[in-house]
Amino acid sequence: MMMMRKRKCLKIFDSKMANYVRDIRDPEHPYSLEQLSVLSEESITVDEKLGRILITFTPTIQHCSMATVIGLCLRVKLKEFFPPHFKLDIRVAPGSHANEESVNKQLNDKERVAAALENPNLRQLVDECLYSNEL
Repeated sequence: MMMMRKRKCLKIFDSKMANYVRDIRDPEHPYSLEQLSVLSEESITVDEKLGRILITFTPTIQHCSMATVIGLCLRVKLKEFFPPHFKLDIRVAPGSHANEESVNKQLNDKERVAAALENPNLRQLVDECLYSNEL
């Protein structure tokens, strides 16, 4: 009974987080990541006990040039949602991108993420995806 209750609490937490990121706009399309089925509630896993979050997203095509931008958007948005002690792991879904390993490495390397967000053009694109009112 306790395990079932704990999973239910985590599911509610996952659902709140999904609501928080569902309106992130795709960098190439005037639609949200949810509308394009890039991200769904099922692609978000939160382990509150271990302080770990796993986000798995599915780019619209295997050669999506914006996969790293989508991952950066998710990272920036979720940093606002979770306390800093949570470890955030963002990945493309297995088999969904031609450069899966490279994209996953870029999205989870703190130095690469920091450097990318220091680029004013890239930061502007991320901000437009996060805070656009065009949806």
